[in-house]
Amino acid sequence: MKSRLSKFIFLGGIPVVLFLLMMGLSSCTETKTNKPAPTVAVNPTTTSGLAGAVVTASVQIDSPEGGNLLSILVNGQANSTLPDVTLDGSASQTVNVNFTIPNNAANGNTFLITFQATDKKSQASQLATLLVTVSAIPNKPIIDVPAGNITTNTTWTRGNIYRLNGFVRVGTDAIPSGGTSPISSNSTTLTIESGTVIYGKTGTPGGTLIIHRGSRLVANGTASQPIIFTSDKVPGQKKSGDWGGVVLCGNSTINNVGALGAGIAELEGGYGGYYGGGASASATDNSGSLSYVRIEYAGYPINPNQELNGLTLGGVGSGTSLSFIQVTYANDDSFEWFGGTVNATNIIAYKGIDDDFDTDNGYSGRVQFGLGIRDAIISDQSGSNGFESDNDGTGSNNTPVTSAVFSNMTIIGPKASAGTTIGTQFQNGAHLRRNTQQDIINSFITAYPTGFFIDGTNGGAITNATNGTLVLNNNVLAGVGSWGGNGFGTATTADENNVPGLPNSPNSNFGAPPRGRIVSAGAIASGSNPFQNGVFTVTEQQINSQNALPWFRTNNTVLANASTLNINSNIFEPLNGTPTLLPGAGSPLLTGAVFTNFPTGANINAGFQAVDYEGAFGTTDWTIGWVNWNPALTDYSK
Repeated sequence: MKSRLSKFIFLGGIPVVLFLLMMGLSSCTETKTNKPAPTVAVNPTTTSGLAGAVVTASVQIDSPEGGNLLSILVNGQANSTLPDVTLDGSASQTVNVNFTIPNNAANGNTFLITFQATDKKSQASQLATLLVTVSAIPNKPIIDVPAGNITTNTTWTRGNIYRLNGFVRVGTDAIPSGGTSPISSNSTTLTIESGTVIYGKTGTPGGTLIIHRGSRLVANGTASQPIIFTSDKVPGQKKSGDWGGVVLCGNSTINNVGALGAGIAELEGGYGGYYGGGASASATDNSGSLSYVRIEYAGYPINPNQELNGLTLGGVGSGTSLSFIQVTYANDDSFEWFGGTVNATNIIAYKGIDDDFDTDNGYSGRVQFGLGIRDAIISDQSGSNGFESDNDGTGSNNTPVTSAVFSNMTIIGPKASAGTTIGTQFQNGAHLRRNTQQDIINSFITAYPTGFFIDGTNGGAITNATNGTLVLNNNVLAGVGSWGGNGFGTATTADENNVPGLPNSPNSNFGAPPRGRIVSAGAIASGSNPFQNGVFTVTEQQINSQNALPWFRTNNTVLANASTLNINSNIFEPLNGTPTLLPGAGSPLLTGAVFTNFPTGANINAGFQAVDYEGAFGTTDWTIGWVNWNPALTDYSK
């Protein structure tokens, strides 16, 4: 009997059919490649504690091939109190580690703990580190505050750090099912002790504190123990817009008319910040009290071109107290008032990106003693100003009209000297537009391309100035020596040639770009930019049958160079140390403030402290003790 194999053709000793089958199987087999190696992240990356204390960290391991082992070394050596950890094989795992600082460790000693993960394919991660410093003062514990509503009276204490995760809301304010207008409920008070630190968590969205209508924030620090809102990033990594900011909403008057009903609106960005009391509005509404408070690195962008401000005030009433507040590195406006009647004193806008002090939607409060200082290279595409003011976004006649009064303000622009390069988006010391009736008195403005711009493009701001409902009185406006023909970047106009002390040099070429004017009143051509091609272009209009500059000089002072006021140049860049904010002996700013008998403006002086000096400072520096001029490297963890 013949073998069945004899019926097959053999190739190299292998039946051809079997050979072909083997080749087919081989051709169907794909070469497999490993998934990415593990990654390791440690939170926090730095910490401190007393000798003998236990410090904790969270180690996040992501292993697409499955985690196998987390290797741990202390100062490069294996440590019996902190052994390696066998991972559970999953693609993502969090390991909490506890390190006991040796009892005999001296203050200042450091322990570098390194973490490296390997997966089931023996692939290793990059090293991640935790630096532990032995300190006589341990880190404060961090309490995470989840996104959502706080509906019972709550106190945050200085012994902890509180981290805002997403939108943290005090009270509730929402449109009920089937309703058309929001209803506030669960009126709640959040009290924050002096010296308390609050982190805004970075992420999407950034941590934000929202005080809803009917609820209150009581955050009263002291000069020696201010309350600090800041980014949760480590020193050296913080930046503008890391987190949201602080939002106060109240039941005072606003001029909005819309889908939510007359006198009620939602703050820009659509995040549920309803403001204004509608038919039940109260000018004396109380949203709490803020004093000796710093707000740093806020301004998370909710939507394109819609960032939260450092401090947002929506329909806040005069029963609310605001004093001694510094907003630093805001990613939009430092302070913005959407309607309301709240007053404020001793406030600082420091190195924000957009406007220092922005008012609209019928804001009518009084603000006294304010300081704005800019960074020469930080400006916004929308145009950066010291003041920006609208009645509303369209320049309507809606009431109440924006009619706030600012007195004793010092507005320091970006142009410290003719040779200082500044952002091209810087515009005006004050941009008054869209039918506003805001008044500015007893104030000092310097170093902007244009001093004051009364903008008649949308609404009747120029008409209001003519009628005396927009008042600029007793202000000192100063240029920058040798910057253009008039100290504001441009060659001189005929009016500017008549200002004593201004150089008559139409072709001056100091500084670039040469742009701006001292004071201008006019309309911007449709679709154009007031600084188009680097030159301030506007169709000039008249106020009381005069050009803007002669009208302004009737009740205000114009100087070619701020140096004649005997102010210290370090006010332009406080990062290098504490600035000298007080005018020097003999400065014209130390005298001349006026609070009575204004030529225009009824009751313009009401509600102000009568002082002798113009600008924010006389002989007392009210920033000492509680202000931080360079928070980038400040460690708030202890």
